[in-house]
Amino acid sequence: MIKTVSVKAGDIKREWHTIDASEEVLGKLATRAANLLMGKHKPLFSRNADVGDFVVVTNAAKIQVTGNKTGQKLYHSHSGYPHGLKTVTLEKMMTTFPERVIEHAVKGMLPKNHLNAKMMKRLRVYKGAALKTVAKTKTIAAEKTEPAAEPKK
Repeated sequence: MIKTVSVKAGDIKREWHTIDASEEVLGKLATRAANLLMGKHKPLFSRNADVGDFVVVTNAAKIQVTGNKTGQKLYHSHSGYPHGLKTVTLEKMMTTFPERVIEHAVKGMLPKNHLNAKMMKRLRVYKGAALKTVAKTKTIAAEKTEPAAEPKK
């Protein structure tokens, strides 16, 4: 008989992951960060519980994008007043606030429910190298994915 396991607060163990964004493609980096924030890599993953880890992204200013997205991708915000729509290109956003580019991409890949804000609080993005937060990281997720080793017989 298979039993359904419900995740309890005491079962959740959060780790710190560091991702170096230099020379990484924005979408692939955001996907990896979103999966770590949601906890999809854990065996206790549950969609209705917040079981994810902390993620620190460093070197946000060195991120790469494919195609012509630098001039064509637009970020919109509205002040709430009439004619208050502001539009900024990715190129301008990268020069002013490169952290917001990664935060925006990761937020779009997280579930749109009450857990979104809790998960986003565990994301730290730095323009350059982070000093204080990286010191307490336990695991580094910056390595490229490699094929799993063959099990010995």
